Order: sequence, then C-alpha cells, then structure tokens
Amino acid sequence: MAKIPVGLQLYSVRSECSQDLPATLKAVAEIGYVAVAPWGYGGEALEWLGWSARDIRRMLDDNGLKCCGIHLQTDALIGDNLKRTVELNLTLGNSFLIVAADKPRMSSVAGIAELKRILEDAADAVKPHGLATGYHAHGFDFAAVEGQIAWDRLFSSTRDDIIMQMDIGNCANGGGDPIGTLRKFPGRARSVHLKDYGGGPDSVIGEGQADWETIFRLCETIQPTEWYVVEEGSQDGFGFEIPRRSLEALRRLGKA
Repeated sequence: MAKIPVGLQLYSVRSECSQDLPATLKAVAEIGYVAVAPWGYGGEALEWLGWSARDIRRMLDDNGLKCCGIHLQTDALIGDNLKRTVELNLTLGNSFLIVAADKPRMSSVAGIAELKRILEDAADAVKPHGLATGYHAHGFDFAAVEGQIAWDRLFSSTRDDIIMQMDIGNCANGGGDPIGTLRKFPGRARSVHLKDYGGGPDSVIGEGQADWETIFRLCETIQPTEWYVVEEGSQDGFGFEIPRRSLEALRRLGKA
C-alpha cells in the first residue's frame, strides 16, 4: 500500500508559529513534512493567530503543504461557531475537525453523553461539506468514570463516523493501552498522533517504549489510518530540532 502521509501538529512549534507563521511553515516544509495541523481554534472568527483563512491557505500552497486536521475547542462545533469552523476549514482544505481536549466533559457520564451529542450533531451538519468530526486523546481520557474508561465510554457510544484520533504517547502516559485501543475500535483512527513515551526529555519516535512495529501494522490494516501526525517538540514550543529528528526517525522506519 502507499505510504501514509506525515504531517506536523503545529502545537509542536507553537511559539515559532506565534512569532512568525510564514517562516515557520516554510521551515516545516523544508524539513520534509507534507502537511500541518493548527491548534486551539474556537470558531470565533475566520482567522487563526491573526492570519485570515485565505492568507493561511496561500502560505500552505506556497510551501506545498496540506492541512491534515485542526484541533478545536469544543465550542467551535456549536451554533454560529460551527458555521465559521466549516468556512475556515473549507478554505484551508481540511476535512478533519478534531476536538483537542475536553477534560470537564470527559470526567462524568453525563459530560461524555453531552460530548457525544455535540460531536454527532456537528458531524451531521458538516457531512454535506465533506468534513468529519472527532476527538483527540489526552492522558486524562483514560481514567475510569463510573467503572469504565472514559475514552472507551465515548467511543463505544459514538457512531463509527466520529474520528478517534489516538495519541500514542498521551494514551500510554495516562495509563491507557494504545495498541489495545486501536484493536478495540477498528476503522475509527483515521488520524493518529505519533508521540513516543518513556524515553525521557527530548526523546523522539523510536527512543521510548512504544511498539511502533505493531502500531504501524494496526494503523495500516484494521484502521486504516489516513494521516500520521507528529506531535513532538520542545517544552517551550521554540525550535525545529525535535520535529526534524522525529521525521528522520520515521524515515528510518520506512514511514516517511
């Protein structure tokens, strides 16, 4: 099968983005990433980091980059915010509308049920535009809520069209089992965040404890995953060394 393309979650270089977005996108492309994903969008305006959607699309095109997803605040999928979210992402050429995190809702049965409703209602609204909604993993999502892991409770109750954006490192660091979760929910992980765990500060893919051979096999068979998204950077979000090393590691593994 063709290689799954590799993008970079721009939160990895968030301080670089805030300081100079055009230069950051140019640097990311020069490293060899083929796509990027913005973070923190709330749906309040047709812009991100002060740049209009059209200007960002122009920068992406100028650097040969695609938009492989966006991390949203949950409110971006509600009411008038959803209309702006759709318009911005159609301009960017992005199909995956992913809630980055919602710890308050993921902490109770009622909250998880509300998040399920928000994701599915928004999915119905955006489907005619060729878009899909989903939710991204953090460590707290793997805590038990009334006897069931919160992540399992959400994805056991949502429809199959709701994207399960597994984050390998976040899942494991929260006590979850990324491999077991990929097996439990086949076909749901259309986008996967590649992040190792257990390797210490500044470690990258292949320098921790993740079983990448099994992870990649599952992503490329029972899922199948459409985007690998690296989310590894310095703690302060400055510099490109860790994203560069991450992509080099993927090349050594035959995945980039």
